[in-house]
Amino acid sequence: MNEKQLFSKKLKALLIERGYDPKASVLEREFNLRHYGKPIGLHAFAHWLRGETLPTLARLKTLSEWLNVPVSDLVSEELAYKLDRVEKEKAPSKHIWEEAASYQDQTVIKLFLNLPSEQKRVVREVIMAMDKAYRT
Repeated sequence: MNEKQLFSKKLKALLIERGYDPKASVLEREFNLRHYGKPIGLHAFAHWLRGETLPTLARLKTLSEWLNVPVSDLVSEELAYKLDRVEKEKAPSKHIWEEAASYQDQTVIKLFLNLPSEQKRVVREVIMAMDKAYRT
């Protein structure tokens, strides 16, 4: 049995165990009520239930929270580990200034980033003028 079919079998069993019909329409309604990402269409859920596709890690996490089971109860532990590793690698790393800057500096930078473009331009000019004066 491949990973997709295994996921389908486990998902159906968990739905039945929790009192839900293992139907795409039920899955669509219940899942989309709980998932904070883009809603998923009926066909995607049908593919999951037929063992044709696997959800992303974010969607697996939503399923696991809804059904109150670890992700490894939906897919193999090996796949859960691989998906988690890939997700962590995709996570944006901090900018160098975020690691080097103090909390106060980070706060000022965040405030700067929220300014309107004209005010940002003025602040940049002031900083560049101060830097030039300091270096000469």
